[in-house]
Amino acid sequence: MAKTSAVEKNNRRRKLVASQASKRAALKAVIMNQSLPIEERFKATLKLAEMPRNGSKTRIRNRCEVTGRPRAFYRKLKMSRIALRELGNLGKVPGVVKSSW
Repeated sequence: MAKTSAVEKNNRRRKLVASQASKRAALKAVIMNQSLPIEERFKATLKLAEMPRNGSKTRIRNRCEVTGRPRAFYRKLKMSRIALRELGNLGKVPGVVKSSW
């Protein structure tokens, strides 16, 4: 099981990203627009730099929803390989059959 503080920190980042997504997208659109004057684009760059860094989507870490483990994460299942193996052994994952011979 991962540290509760690390999991909660990641959850706070997810909330911040969701709340600031539209504002960041608007600023990035201004920055990337080549037809606008360079001064206006630079002001947008400064505004984007003033925003909290944890509001960036790249700051979010994929974590297992069962254990909170940050490594060996399967995106499709939203869990780590270890949690998948344990739940598969218990027969709780549909479509997964443990072979034994």
